[in-house]
Amino acid sequence: MTLAAVSKTNDASLRVRKSKFQADLAPSEDQMVRALKVELQLSSNSEFLSDALTLFRWAVSERKRGHRIVSESASGERRILIFPRLERVAPEINLPRVELDWTEREYESFAELALGEPAEPTEALIQLMRG
Repeated sequence: MTLAAVSKTNDASLRVRKSKFQADLAPSEDQMVRALKVELQLSSNSEFLSDALTLFRWAVSERKRGHRIVSESASGERRILIFPRLERVAPEINLPRVELDWTEREYESFAELALGEPAEPTEALIQLMRG
């Protein structure tokens, strides 16, 4: 093998193959991505996804260590992020636990609700979900 052939082989092995990613988004999600890209001054979906992955990777790492993710206002008001997918990686010892002291009638009522027909959404709920 000649030096030129070795050089070409090494160049080819050093190239990193970029992965393609395609997502089917609901129109509202597409609008959200577009608005965030403008707000963050991102010029491509690749930049957006890269930044989103960085943030998500950090959040997963923090929850794995049992840390809470908190937003704090200038006045000191704190809000804890509740994100069910992140809670899947949180250590069980840090998960909140609630015990319910229900009466027999409360259990029966719950069973009736759980086994009954689903309720139709109220107009207020429909409006709330539309944003």
